[in-house]
Amino acid sequence: MNQYSINSINKVKRISKKADYSKKTIHQIIDEALFCHIGIIHNDKPIVIPTIHARMDDQLIFHGANASRLIRTSDQSNICVTITLLDGLVMARSHFHHSMNYRSVVLFGKAEIISDELERMDAFKAITEHVAPGRWNDARKPNEVELKQTAVLKMPIDNASAKISAKFPTDEDDDYALDYWAGIIPVNQSYGEPENDPDLKDGIELPEYLKNYTRD
Repeated sequence: MNQYSINSINKVKRISKKADYSKKTIHQIIDEALFCHIGIIHNDKPIVIPTIHARMDDQLIFHGANASRLIRTSDQSNICVTITLLDGLVMARSHFHHSMNYRSVVLFGKAEIISDELERMDAFKAITEHVAPGRWNDARKPNEVELKQTAVLKMPIDNASAKISAKFPTDEDDDYALDYWAGIIPVNQSYGEPENDPDLKDGIELPEYLKNYTRD
Protein backbone atom coordinates (compact mmCIF):
# COMPACT_ATOMS: atom_id res chain seq x y z
CA MET A 1 0.00 0.00 0.00
CA ASN A 2 1.14 3.53 -0.77
CA GLN A 3 -0.57 5.03 2.24
CA TYR A 4 -1.35 4.22 5.85
CA SER A 5 -4.92 3.10 6.45
CA ILE A 6 -7.13 5.69 8.12
CA ASN A 7 -8.61 4.61 11.44
CA SER A 8 -9.74 5.98 14.79
CA ILE A 9 -6.15 6.21 16.02
CA ASN A 10 -4.48 8.22 13.27
CA LYS A 11 -7.38 10.06 11.65
CA VAL A 12 -6.84 13.83 11.63
CA LYS A 13 -9.99 15.41 13.00
CA ARG A 14 -9.08 19.09 13.29
CA ILE A 15 -8.92 20.72 9.82
CA SER A 16 -8.88 17.33 8.14
CA LYS A 17 -8.22 18.86 4.70
CA LYS A 18 -4.61 19.34 5.82
CA ALA A 19 -4.19 15.61 6.42
CA ASP A 20 -1.98 13.38 4.31
CA TYR A 21 -1.69 9.64 4.85
CA SER A 22 0.67 8.81 1.99
CA LYS A 23 3.82 6.94 2.94
CA LYS A 24 5.89 9.08 0.60
CA THR A 25 4.95 12.31 2.39
CA ILE A 26 5.24 10.86 5.88
CA HIS A 27 8.60 9.24 5.18
CA GLN A 28 9.98 12.46 3.67
CA ILE A 29 9.14 14.38 6.84
CA ILE A 30 10.65 11.68 9.06
CA ASP A 31 13.83 11.63 6.99
CA GLU A 32 14.27 15.41 6.85
CA ALA A 33 13.89 15.93 10.61
CA LEU A 34 16.95 15.47 12.81
CA PHE A 35 15.03 14.46 15.91
CA CYS A 36 11.60 13.46 17.14
CA HIS A 37 9.57 13.58 20.38
CA ILE A 38 8.46 10.28 21.92
CA GLY A 39 5.48 10.16 24.24
CA ILE A 40 5.44 7.47 26.94
CA ILE A 41 3.67 6.72 30.20
CA HIS A 42 6.20 6.41 33.04
CA ASN A 43 5.03 5.69 36.60
CA ASP A 44 1.47 6.54 35.51
CA LYS A 45 2.53 9.97 34.27
CA PRO A 46 2.89 11.19 30.67
CA ILE A 47 6.45 11.99 29.60
CA VAL A 48 7.59 13.39 26.25
CA ILE A 49 11.28 13.00 25.43
CA PRO A 50 13.21 14.37 22.42
CA THR A 51 15.64 11.98 20.79
CA ILE A 52 17.53 11.31 17.56
CA HIS A 53 15.80 8.88 15.24
CA ALA A 54 16.16 7.17 11.89
CA ARG A 55 13.87 5.28 9.55
CA MET A 56 14.50 1.80 8.19
CA ASP A 57 11.73 1.11 5.69
CA ASP A 58 8.50 1.14 7.74
CA GLN A 59 10.27 1.13 11.10
CA LEU A 60 11.36 4.03 13.28
CA ILE A 61 14.69 3.48 15.05
CA PHE A 62 15.92 5.22 18.19
CA HIS A 63 18.46 4.47 20.91
CA GLY A 64 19.51 5.40 24.42
CA ALA A 65 21.22 4.27 27.60
CA ASN A 66 19.95 0.93 28.91
CA ALA A 67 19.04 2.51 32.23
CA SER A 68 17.11 5.46 30.78
CA ARG A 69 13.39 5.70 31.41
CA LEU A 70 12.81 6.16 27.69
CA ILE A 71 14.31 2.75 26.93
CA ARG A 72 12.92 0.91 29.95
CA THR A 73 9.42 2.27 29.42
CA SER A 74 9.29 2.00 25.63
CA ASP A 75 10.32 -1.65 25.34
CA GLN A 76 7.25 -3.74 24.50
CA SER A 77 5.01 -0.69 24.86
CA ASN A 78 2.75 1.28 22.57
CA ILE A 79 4.25 4.71 22.01
CA CYS A 80 3.39 7.88 20.14
CA VAL A 81 6.00 9.81 18.15
CA THR A 82 5.68 13.34 16.80
CA ILE A 83 7.85 15.29 14.37
CA THR A 84 7.37 18.88 13.23
CA LEU A 85 9.18 20.94 10.60
CA LEU A 86 8.42 24.68 10.81
CA ASP A 87 8.30 26.36 7.39
CA GLY A 88 6.87 29.82 7.96
CA LEU A 89 5.13 32.38 10.17
CA VAL A 90 1.75 33.41 8.79
CA MET A 91 0.93 37.05 9.57
CA ALA A 92 -2.75 37.86 9.10
CA ARG A 93 -4.74 41.08 9.31
CA SER A 94 -6.38 39.84 12.49
CA HIS A 95 -4.71 38.22 15.49
CA PHE A 96 -7.19 35.36 15.28
CA HIS A 97 -5.92 34.22 11.88
CA HIS A 98 -2.20 34.39 12.62
CA SER A 99 -0.75 30.95 12.14
CA MET A 100 2.28 28.94 11.07
CA ASN A 101 3.13 26.85 8.03
CA TYR A 102 4.45 23.44 8.98
CA ARG A 103 4.82 19.79 8.07
CA SER A 104 4.18 17.37 10.90
CA VAL A 105 3.67 13.66 11.44
CA VAL A 106 2.24 11.59 14.27
CA LEU A 107 3.31 7.94 14.41
CA PHE A 108 1.89 5.08 16.47
CA GLY A 109 3.36 1.64 17.11
CA LYS A 110 4.78 -0.81 19.61
CA ALA A 111 8.50 -0.54 20.30
CA GLU A 112 10.88 -3.38 21.05
CA ILE A 113 14.58 -3.66 21.81
CA ILE A 114 16.66 -5.01 18.95
CA SER A 115 18.56 -8.05 20.23
CA ASP A 116 20.09 -9.42 17.04
CA GLU A 117 23.64 -8.06 16.82
CA LEU A 118 23.69 -7.60 13.04
CA GLU A 119 20.37 -5.81 13.13
CA ARG A 120 21.63 -3.62 15.97
CA MET A 121 24.64 -2.53 13.95
CA ASP A 122 22.41 -1.82 10.96
CA ALA A 123 20.29 0.37 13.24
CA PHE A 124 23.34 2.21 14.60
CA LYS A 125 24.42 2.80 11.01
CA ALA A 126 20.96 4.05 10.06
CA ILE A 127 20.97 6.59 12.91
CA THR A 128 24.47 7.80 12.03
CA GLU A 129 23.69 8.08 8.33
CA HIS A 130 20.43 9.86 9.11
CA VAL A 131 22.38 12.68 10.75
CA ALA A 132 25.26 12.78 8.24
CA PRO A 133 25.26 10.48 5.20
CA GLY A 134 28.78 9.11 4.77
CA ARG A 135 29.75 9.34 8.44
CA TRP A 136 29.38 5.64 9.31
CA ASN A 137 32.53 4.67 7.40
CA ASP A 138 34.39 7.77 8.51
CA ALA A 139 34.47 7.28 12.32
CA ARG A 140 35.21 4.52 14.82
CA LYS A 141 32.49 1.90 15.17
CA PRO A 142 30.92 1.23 18.61
CA ASN A 143 33.05 -1.03 20.81
CA GLU A 144 31.82 -3.80 23.12
CA VAL A 145 31.58 -1.55 26.18
CA GLU A 146 29.55 1.06 24.31
CA LEU A 147 27.27 -1.58 22.81
CA LYS A 148 26.55 -3.03 26.26
CA GLN A 149 25.62 0.39 27.60
CA THR A 150 23.26 1.23 24.76
CA ALA A 151 19.92 -0.18 23.67
CA VAL A 152 18.43 0.29 20.22
CA LEU A 153 14.70 0.06 19.69
CA LYS A 154 12.59 -0.34 16.58
CA MET A 155 8.98 0.65 16.23
CA PRO A 156 7.06 -0.68 13.24
CA ILE A 157 4.96 2.26 12.06
CA ASP A 158 1.51 0.71 12.38
CA ASN A 159 -0.45 3.95 12.12
CA ALA A 160 0.66 7.35 10.87
CA SER A 161 -0.68 10.62 9.57
CA ALA A 162 0.81 13.85 8.33
CA LYS A 163 -0.65 17.32 8.66
CA ILE A 164 0.60 20.06 6.40
CA SER A 165 -0.12 23.77 6.33
CA ALA A 166 1.36 25.79 3.46
CA LYS A 167 -0.75 28.85 2.76
CA PHE A 168 -1.10 32.60 2.99
CA PRO A 169 -3.39 33.99 5.71
CA THR A 170 -7.11 33.46 5.37
CA ASP A 171 -8.74 36.59 6.75
CA GLU A 172 -12.35 37.54 7.22
CA ASP A 173 -13.82 39.19 4.12
CA ASP A 174 -14.15 42.59 5.80
CA ASP A 175 -10.54 42.50 7.02
CA TYR A 176 -8.98 42.51 3.55
CA ALA A 177 -9.67 46.25 3.40
CA LEU A 178 -7.73 46.96 6.62
CA ASP A 179 -4.40 48.78 6.51
CA TYR A 180 -2.31 46.00 8.06
CA TRP A 181 0.49 44.06 6.38
CA ALA A 182 -0.25 40.38 5.83
CA GLY A 183 1.86 37.58 4.41
CA ILE A 184 4.37 34.89 5.23
CA ILE A 185 7.78 35.06 6.89
CA PRO A 186 9.61 31.95 5.62
CA VAL A 187 11.51 29.91 8.20
CA ASN A 188 14.63 28.19 6.86
CA GLN A 189 16.99 26.12 9.00
CA SER A 190 20.56 26.82 8.02
CA TYR A 191 23.88 25.25 8.98
CA GLY A 192 27.08 27.17 9.53
CA GLU A 193 30.64 26.54 8.46
CA PRO A 194 32.07 23.43 10.21
CA GLU A 195 34.56 24.27 12.97
CA ASN A 196 37.59 22.10 13.69
CA ASP A 197 37.89 20.47 17.10
CA PRO A 198 40.75 22.31 18.88
CA ASP A 199 42.35 18.89 19.47
CA LEU A 200 42.08 17.78 15.84
CA LYS A 201 45.31 16.26 14.52
CA ASP A 202 47.20 18.34 11.99
CA GLY A 203 46.60 17.50 8.36
CA ILE A 204 43.03 16.19 8.72
CA GLU A 205 40.75 17.92 6.21
CA LEU A 206 37.01 18.42 6.39
CA PRO A 207 35.32 15.51 4.56
CA GLU A 208 33.49 16.41 1.37
CA TYR A 209 30.20 14.97 2.66
CA LEU A 210 30.19 17.52 5.53
CA LYS A 211 30.76 20.54 3.31
CA ASN A 212 27.64 22.60 2.58
CA TYR A 213 25.64 20.43 4.99
CA THR A 214 21.87 20.62 4.48
CA ARG A 215 18.70 18.63 5.23
CA ASP A 216 16.87 19.44 1.99
